[in-house]
Amino acid sequence: MDSADVWRHIDSERAWMADLLESLSTDDWQRPSLCSGWTVRDVGAHLTFAHTPVRELLWPALRAGFRYDVVVRDTAIRSPLTHEEIVAMLRSFLGSRRRVSFITDLEPLIDILVHNQDVARPLGIEHPIPPDAAAAAADRVLATPAPIRLWKPPPGVRLMATDTDWAFGSGREVHAPMGTHLLTLTGRLPVPRGRPGTA
Repeated sequence: MDSADVWRHIDSERAWMADLLESLSTDDWQRPSLCSGWTVRDVGAHLTFAHTPVRELLWPALRAGFRYDVVVRDTAIRSPLTHEEIVAMLRSFLGSRRRVSFITDLEPLIDILVHNQDVARPLGIEHPIPPDAAAAAADRVLATPAPIRLWKPPPGVRLMATDTDWAFGSGREVHAPMGTHLLTLTGRLPVPRGRPGTA
């Protein structure tokens, strides 16, 4: 997937998230998300850090002992933004190609695809993940080194997409939509049940 397509998907997903958050009640903002320990509001606040300069992350990183997962969690939960400000900031990102230094275009894609599901699924909202975007995001997740990648690929299975040409791993074949595999690789869903098979 080329950069233009990546950013087209990012813009589309950010716009969808902004519209969804704007439509929610105050109670819905406080519901638990799929992201462990985070509310819907925390997920929305986290997504507003997509344009944050590195210098503004130095103090949070120091406070968190330079533990990546703790930095991400703390900046979201401590964010002072109101619901209205979160929505407005997400909308202000549309059309921009800005990203945090030292990452590729694919990290913002992973972030928005997965976090949209973190919000949508607990609210009972179906929001399909585009298969081509999910495949590009999954490949980047698998190529990301620890400690930034927090989840190991499931052992003993071959994940096979039913809606695009993508597969990973060896062992029992697990057939599912590409979006489901992305959520498995990012710790949101268990490995789907699949039929026996080999690589």
